[in-house]
Amino acid sequence: MTEASFFMGRRAALLTKHKKEEVIKPILEQKAGLQLIVATGYDTDRFGTFTREIARLGSQMEAARDKAKKGMELIGTDLGLASEGSFGPYPGIPFLPLNREIVLLVDAREKLEICGVCQNSNTNYASEAVENLDQAERFARKAMFPSHFLVLRPDREDHPEIIKGINDWDWLRETVSWALAKSVSGKVFLETDMRAFANPTRMQNIKEAAEDLAAKINSCCPQCKTPGFIAMESKKGLPCEYCGLPTREVAAYIYGCQRCGCREERPMPDKVAPAARCDYCNP
Repeated sequence: MTEASFFMGRRAALLTKHKKEEVIKPILEQKAGLQLIVATGYDTDRFGTFTREIARLGSQMEAARDKAKKGMELIGTDLGLASEGSFGPYPGIPFLPLNREIVLLVDAREKLEICGVCQNSNTNYASEAVENLDQAERFARKAMFPSHFLVLRPDREDHPEIIKGINDWDWLRETVSWALAKSVSGKVFLETDMRAFANPTRMQNIKEAAEDLAAKINSCCPQCKTPGFIAMESKKGLPCEYCGLPTREVAAYIYGCQRCGCREERPMPDKVAPAARCDYCNP
């Protein structure tokens, strides 16, 4: 089996409600040879919403897998794609937000999964309880409004009345006034709208995850030629440039194949670590 025979020309279902095909489809058609068919008419909010009306069941990967399988069922293919995002504090830096995007390929015929990932702090993810229009407008400007949409509730983050997709100043002022009139506490809960079509910064991260998936698809096992020959683990101990002792920096990655079990150690291009990263030279 050659590398191209896995995916070239195969129909792949992409289940999305929020226009993610705009960044995923061109990349995977051009770079992986897939023929993407967008599955529409299904409410993917059933898998969970960022605004908490519906909790996501299971992990981020499980949600993406469920979406991919549902798309395959709707289109009638044995190949499915799905994207799933998550937001939260950056590990070790709680005041810095983190966006992790995955684009998952599920191949039922070949019993194969390959996952593209983008993880960074390039996000406007934020929320704030405001008491007046000036505070609301200040939050909106920081959130890159109106190119990035907003979500609003009276009082608190779990209030049952919600307005999503706010994308112009007049509408923002109108909805803030409405929410203040409804509010018991005199506050309005504002947050960034993290749906892909409403958030260009998130859409860019989804694009980067799709690029990562394409690169992994085109990384094939040297033995069995199966796509998805990727780094499975790392080996630390890159020697210090000054004293030569091992550091905590990665010295090599172990690449592996999920089909035949082939393993290959690939050293880092840098042969030494900066002395600043050495626990002995810079304790």
